[in-house]
Amino acid sequence: MSASRPLLNSQDLTVHMTPTIKAILFDKDGTLLDFDATWSRPQERAADYAANGDPDLGIRLLKTGGMDPQTRKTAAGSLFAAGNAEEIARAFIDAGAPKDLASLTAKLDAVFADGMKTAVVLPGLTEAVARLDEAGFHLGVASSDSEGSIRLFLGHAGLDRHMQFVAGYDSGYGPKPEPGMVHAFADALRLPVSSIAMVGDNTHDLEMARAAGAGLAAGILSGTGTRADLEPLADVILDSVADLPDYLSTNKI
Repeated sequence: MSASRPLLNSQDLTVHMTPTIKAILFDKDGTLLDFDATWSRPQERAADYAANGDPDLGIRLLKTGGMDPQTRKTAAGSLFAAGNAEEIARAFIDAGAPKDLASLTAKLDAVFADGMKTAVVLPGLTEAVARLDEAGFHLGVASSDSEGSIRLFLGHAGLDRHMQFVAGYDSGYGPKPEPGMVHAFADALRLPVSSIAMVGDNTHDLEMARAAGAGLAAGILSGTGTRADLEPLADVILDSVADLPDYLSTNKI
């Protein structure tokens, strides 16, 4: 974790705060937490379970999900990086996993939720979220993970008190990159969609922002997505969420 910076209060940002952006919807994996440090073990557990302990099939399932078994890194845009538990379960079954879709989806959700108990928060994240909250932005999370997993992570990271909205793939708003999560966030806050910033490390996040008509699509390089992946869809590319408070305090949109 980087050294703590002094919090800004809302008066500190009054002069320079972006006039149209009033709320920020964050992706979770790769945006709020360190993707590979958090997800490599749960993904291995998921593949091993789906393969019934068959090591060769387990390796094939990891590759199907987008994880390199040797480096334990996950590819941008892959199922593990952008998909939800049901999509991953379906792909595992298509690749030979001897499971039924409903039970495998439920098990993957449980494995992934358990991984949130030891999730690695990205450097500077806690301070940045606190600064944004203090500055008066409404904050929420939209993830391809389950809503239960998101809430476990937020509690583990001490971020739950800052978030006014949580949406997972199972919350009823549709999956990414459909616009439903962004629209639900705007509706919950009674704000126009144009006042919402969507912040994420994956093309699905930015495609969702564009489909919804969000006022700002911010690509973050702390996760699986690369600059080349994100730049065609993003209004701005930042190294991490730690850079977001300063960006919003010095730019007019």
